[in-house]
Formats: sequence, structure tokens, C-alpha cells
Amino acid sequence: MEISSTLQIVESLTRAIVEHRLRPGTKLAEQKLADHFGVSRTLVRQALFQLSQNRLIRLEPARGAFVAAPSVEEAQQVFAVRRMLEAEMTRAFVHTVTPARLKALREHVAQEKQAVNTDNVTGRTELLGDFHVRMAELMGNQVLAELLRDLVSRCALITLMYQTNQAAAHSHNEHADIVKALAARDEELAVRLMTEHLLHVEENLTFDRKLPINDLSLALS
Repeated sequence: MEISSTLQIVESLTRAIVEHRLRPGTKLAEQKLADHFGVSRTLVRQALFQLSQNRLIRLEPARGAFVAAPSVEEAQQVFAVRRMLEAEMTRAFVHTVTPARLKALREHVAQEKQAVNTDNVTGRTELLGDFHVRMAELMGNQVLAELLRDLVSRCALITLMYQTNQAAAHSHNEHADIVKALAARDEELAVRLMTEHLLHVEENLTFDRKLPINDLSLALS
């Protein structure tokens, strides 16, 4: 019961943030959330910690929890670093490609397709980001996988908040094309597709969405 309650709070808050019902910077008062969901503050605290791990909220000592407010500039810097890292990762992947690694990537791309088709916003964002981490893991490079996981999570909120359904579908198609280039061992094409893909993700973020509300009860109702 406790796990499902925590999960319910996480999903409710994620949806409210993603659907722009909660403004970045909004304070998430523990007692107010506990009253709203009819649970203990301990469960609320667990949910808030989980959301902070996903960088959807930030926890400030003695001040509480707030909806994260990543800047456009931070997103641009993250994407710049990712392009540098992932171009070289793609190059290395081509040189070490195996049927098993390709099979694992194809299975991941199939999961993405399902999430995109069912309009599972949280799931698709996670899977689209994990594609890049998965490549590093399959190469056996844990340091690179951890670096990418951190970079991907840093722009996850930006992507969650500002990526349209159409752009998400486009991202999935580009992943499928990258896998085809990897399978063909076409190094130059694979590197070019990866670089263009990351540029497209950044370019397709829409930063002019309408401003969400700041009332916690209203946003979660």
C-alpha cells in the first residue's frame, strides 16, 4: 500500500509538472500534499525525494521542496556537452558493434515506439533519454553511462516540459535510423545522425508554452 501511495504521489506531481499545471519554483508543502493525498508526511517525503532524484524538484535544507526551474541556457550547455561526448561514443560503438548489442538497442527502440504511440509522456521521455545511456552500457563503459545519465536527467525536465508529441515521435524515428547506421557499420553516417538528432531535440523544444498556475490544490485536482 505504501509503495503504491508513494508512486501515486510521484505520478500525480510528475503529471502536474509535465502538463504545466505547476509553475517552476512552486513550493511543494509537505502537509498540504499529505492532506491532499490523505497520506502521512513520511510518504510525501519519500515521493519528494524520488522526484528530486529525477531532478523534477529541488530539495532545499530548511526551506523545503520546490518544482525545479532549469534555465534555457543550462539546457543549451547540456546539449553542447552531449554532442561532444555522444559523437565519440557513436564512433566507438560502430567499432565494437555486435549482433547482441544491436538486438538490445532494437528492443529499446521498440519500447520507445510503444510509449510514443500510447502518448505515455513520462515513459517516452525516460525511454528516449535512456537510449543514449543504453549505448554506453552496452559498450561496457560505466563511467560514460553515469556521465550521460546525469546529463540526460539534467535536461529531462526541460524535455518533459517543452517537448511536443510530434517532436517525441521524431526523436524515436531518429533513434531507429541511428541503429540502422550502426548495424551497417557506417561510422560517418551514424555520427552525423547522432549529432543532428541532438540538435533537433534542442531545436524542437518549445519555450513559449502558457504559464502554469501556482496553486497546489488546483494544479493537482
